[in-house]
Amino acid sequence: MKILFISLGVVLLAFVAVQLYAMNEQKSIETYPYVVNKKYDTFEIRSYEASLFTSVKLSTKEFKEASSKGFSILAGYIFGGNEKNEKISMTSPVAMSLEDSMTVMFLVPKKFNKKTLPKPIESQIEFRDEPAKTVAAITFGGWANDTKIEKYKEKLKAALDAEGIKYSNRFYFLGYNPPFEVFNRKNEVIVELQSETRDLVKK
Repeated sequence: MKILFISLGVVLLAFVAVQLYAMNEQKSIETYPYVVNKKYDTFEIRSYEASLFTSVKLSTKEFKEASSKGFSILAGYIFGGNEKNEKISMTSPVAMSLEDSMTVMFLVPKKFNKKTLPKPIESQIEFRDEPAKTVAAITFGGWANDTKIEKYKEKLKAALDAEGIKYSNRFYFLGYNPPFEVFNRKNEVIVELQSETRDLVKK
């Protein structure tokens, strides 16, 4: 029995150490820059800077499959799977387009551009310029799945309709935490707003 308690204590300490490490690492990770233009009860309006992403397009619309496969391919690239064997810092969040063929994207750290990024070994990986954009964003916690993402996508659409805010069909999922992080998990669904409403919601 004593050995069992000692073993459980070691496991608990290891778990706490991993969680503390994960939370500390999140503070130093470069993030997709934006400013908040306006807050509503359940969502907010943001303006994002033009940014460069590494991306991979997958022929699936299932979150679990796309996130697992897409993350694996892109992580392989930034961990040295490129022609220079160069490691590139992890960024946050991981973005996924919510389409029939999902695109998974990692933000490229600001110190790189298309000319200085090492060429991927994996032919599926592309460099993608995302222009400056105004979006509506809704946040939820826990682990994401298809049901949750669809729930908050519909909740965001209903809230925007109630406010008379026009939006496009370009929805994205943003995930901020590694799979092993248990506490303070953060996920978002965002949608690009139509051009005629962007100036209105900034007022």
